[in-house]
Amino acid sequence: YKRQVSTQSTGGTEGFKGQARVIFPTVTSCFECSLETFPPQTNFPMCTIRNTPRQPEHCIQYALAVNWPEERKETKLDKDNSDHMTWIYKKALERAQIFNIPGVTYRLTQGVVKNIVPAIASTNAVIAAVTANEAFKIATNTAGHLNNWMAYNGLLGVYTDTFKYEKKPSCPVCGNQNSSYAADPVQTLQDLVDDLCTNATFQLTGPSIMMTLDNGSRKNLWSPRPPSLAEATKHHLSMPLESLFNDGDSLDITDPALFSVAINLKVNFSRERGSFALSKKDVEEDKEEK
Repeated sequence: YKRQVSTQSTGGTEGFKGQARVIFPTVTSCFECSLETFPPQTNFPMCTIRNTPRQPEHCIQYALAVNWPEERKETKLDKDNSDHMTWIYKKALERAQIFNIPGVTYRLTQGVVKNIVPAIASTNAVIAAVTANEAFKIATNTAGHLNNWMAYNGLLGVYTDTFKYEKKPSCPVCGNQNSSYAADPVQTLQDLVDDLCTNATFQLTGPSIMMTLDNGSRKNLWSPRPPSLAEATKHHLSMPLESLFNDGDSLDITDPALFSVAINLKVNFSRERGSFALSKKDVEEDKEEK
């Protein structure tokens, strides 16, 4: 039969910076391979916002997270309502004046409240042209395509660079190696679920966990979907891992973020919690191949 492969020519921008890439599934690195290189979303500690604000963003976040719920709790905040945004801007400005913090503007207030990523039309046009050009070359085979990443920076002059972004062997989507997890045997299954969701490598949203028993049957340890299955397996979440499986057992992890792909996770008991890595066997095989 004929297998169809969906090749991607994609890109993105932020201000004067942008990037474009070409993805051939299972051949080149995929989007998941580079997730951990993305900067984390900015979050401000509440203790800093309340007690020691130092930046104009702290004052705006205080007006949003503290002033509004306390003074206008009966009104639902509409981020597209100019009256609501003006109210938050004025409250943030008042707090900034108390702590002698300059820089609170209406525009910055909109950016913080709406989490706006700055966009510049010219940068968008550059990256759009690159991705369209790559799609044309791939579709017509008239020229060599990008291999496989292009970075653009127009902040200080004009700078571009291209390089091959290597596949990540432990990538849950396109990798061909299993992952291992160092777990304290007394930590709970809920701890494992939390680690899978916060780990930069996986960044799962609602993982389901299953294991294969010695007789070949499958045991569902936890699944948040559907509600009936969540109800039937939720008691496992508070149980220690050592009571659910043995040292060295492998788990099959599925998640909406992975679509139809499953992660094979080998659990090694130790006193170190939450450490993900390639399994020892896979590392040795990878060295032999190289």
